[in-house]
Amino acid sequence: MGIKDVNLLKEKIKNAPGRSGVYLMKDGDDRIIYVGKAKNLHARVRSYFGGTDSRRMVSFLLSRINDIEFIVTETEKEALILENNLIKKHRPRYNINLRDDKNFYSIRIDTKENFPRFQLVRRVKKDGARYFGPYSSSASVKQMFRYLHRIFPLRTCGDLEFKTRERPCMEFQIERCLAPCCGFITGRDYRKIVTEAILFVEGRGGRLIRQLRSRMDKVAEELDFEEATRLRDKISAIEATLEKQRIVSTSFKDQDVFGLYRAGDRTQVYTIYVRRGAVIGQRRFPLMKTRMESSEVLSSLLKQYYNRGATIPGEIIVPEYMEDTGVIEQWLTEKKNGKVSLILPRRGDKKALLAMALSNAENALRAEEKLETDNEGVLEELMKKLLLKKVPRRIECFDISNIGGKYAVGSLVSFNRGDPEKSRYRRFRIKTKEDADDYGMMREVLERRYRRKKNIPDLIVVDGGKGQLGVALSVLRGLGLEEVDAIGLAKESRMLPARGLSWVYRDRVYLPNRKNPLYLSKHPQALFLLQRVRDEAHRFAVTYHRKVKEKEDFRSVLDNIPGIGKARKNALLTHFLEMDKIASASREKLEEVPGIGKDAAYRIFEYFHAQREI
Repeated sequence: MGIKDVNLLKEKIKNAPGRSGVYLMKDGDDRIIYVGKAKNLHARVRSYFGGTDSRRMVSFLLSRINDIEFIVTETEKEALILENNLIKKHRPRYNINLRDDKNFYSIRIDTKENFPRFQLVRRVKKDGARYFGPYSSSASVKQMFRYLHRIFPLRTCGDLEFKTRERPCMEFQIERCLAPCCGFITGRDYRKIVTEAILFVEGRGGRLIRQLRSRMDKVAEELDFEEATRLRDKISAIEATLEKQRIVSTSFKDQDVFGLYRAGDRTQVYTIYVRRGAVIGQRRFPLMKTRMESSEVLSSLLKQYYNRGATIPGEIIVPEYMEDTGVIEQWLTEKKNGKVSLILPRRGDKKALLAMALSNAENALRAEEKLETDNEGVLEELMKKLLLKKVPRRIECFDISNIGGKYAVGSLVSFNRGDPEKSRYRRFRIKTKEDADDYGMMREVLERRYRRKKNIPDLIVVDGGKGQLGVALSVLRGLGLEEVDAIGLAKESRMLPARGLSWVYRDRVYLPNRKNPLYLSKHPQALFLLQRVRDEAHRFAVTYHRKVKEKEDFRSVLDNIPGIGKARKNALLTHFLEMDKIASASREKLEEVPGIGKDAAYRIFEYFHAQREI
């Protein structure tokens, strides 16, 4: 930083506005490295440069600042919202950035529909529907779904299928649906089941059981024993499910409990989700390395987390006092359209919940440290056994998936210190090969990945043997990346007659300039890590391959007609129900479809007319 820059910076600090707003700190390359908000920008910035701010991060940050800008807002709440948006846009290096963008599953039901259904969604929208969750485990929420449809036979089909179905589906045959699509149940009776199901999902199982018992006694008195037996079985199923829910609070409120544990510059945050007094899930946030104070980490995390559409409960239990607690409460209350309280508990159930979250945060950080230590040893062992140039802390693995050259795709997965690094995963649609040429496909994927020579890993793994490894080495030579280590990993299957013609599978590791493969069976941890990487690449490739195949297989004939997009295609299918009827329809009939004008009707008619002539 030159003298001119120093003087300019001092002048900006001196003239900082004494109002609420956001400040952006920049480095010598004019990059935004930190974004903060303040109730009084002048006072906050003066505290940085006047030596009155004793936070650990301040001296570290000041040595890197070359410029500072201010954006004034009318209120502190507006400053909070603007700060969130700027952090999301610029991802400053020294702010806390939630890199794990995955939203957990919630259960959605739109009670405004005539025949509502439950859906699994990751985004909570302001659409008037009811949402329950979040559920941190996909396995647990799918289990909840199974319970729901086993006990409450509501429809599972989509709206288009529901409108066009003419006879009951298999769900009706196995008694998992009452076929409202075909009029087998009235809207009134269906609503009763919806009400019961919502009580169950809300956690008010006790009230639901009391209602069902009362109804069971009534129908038994009327000698309707078949209905009484059905209600008895439903009560038993609900009771068995409720036994698995752990009640941790007698207040029966919705709460998110945040635990935070620090060890040096490493911070681990752990959240427990409580709905109506029962723990329904938990979440371990990615480990953060920062010099920020714990209260700042927590404040930044809360703002980013709830700004991304997470379900906002009535109470948020936190382990630290935050300077901006009041404005965060105000902001969350407005987003939720209901009162939200941030609580730092001193005693009682809430204190016990916080202690549980803090203990889990500490355990998660300790487990991460132990895993890193263990993984480092495994990586060093891999370096020795595979004769690598350096410890393979970052590994990238490639796999190809296709059927006879069709629907060909490639996958790239990245592992950092033995753990998946999903933000670096990539998938490739093969462009240059249409025949079953695995080598050519692998070459295309590798060239597309490394031609820019950015973020080169320590080790490249290709799923395959000598041929695939030869392709990888050729690509690296052509790009001037010969110093990067590369290996091939292939499965070997052998039949052992002595064991009753049983098959044995082993993995072979192919190394450059070595004729015979290497077997790592005597080093199981090193082998297991390579297998994990290879299997993850295979899973990622197959998942994308299936998606591409399904998209191509179910591609509609209508997609071939210019100007017929998704909305018009859906309108046509909803109106005519069958493709044959669309193909044989006159132009006048086509024009009657909402959204299909004269020009589109003419193109559709001419397309099918030409097809018939062919």
